[in-house]
Amino acid sequence: MESKSSNTFTYIIVGLVILFIVGIVFLKNKPVATPANATALATCLKNNGVTFYGASWCPHCKAQKEAFGDAARLLPYVECAQDNGITPVCTAAGITGFPTWINKTGEKLEGEQSFDALAKFGGCVLN
Repeated sequence: MESKSSNTFTYIIVGLVILFIVGIVFLKNKPVATPANATALATCLKNNGVTFYGASWCPHCKAQKEAFGDAARLLPYVECAQDNGITPVCTAAGITGFPTWINKTGEKLEGEQSFDALAKFGGCVLN
């Protein structure tokens, strides 16, 4: 026969595990807020011929998209990762690192960028 304290300890552990699982599910499904200016900037970059080249496995690309929140879907994004390396489109564009931004004049901006840097690069004005 188990003691009362042993049963109480078991219930506490089970309760903590359930809370942990519920917390993970909640955080994973939490909607991502769109930062101020993100929608306008993403739209401007696209309209001004700026392209964002990235790879699904790249943590800096993921962080760059997360900075835009829900507006990331508006970014002019090209996926460069494929099973055996980089896609031909990205090779032809001269992409050697991720993320890389290329504007309509062919200038490159490599690495994770601030909104201000992207606005300047794309000829966009932030409010």
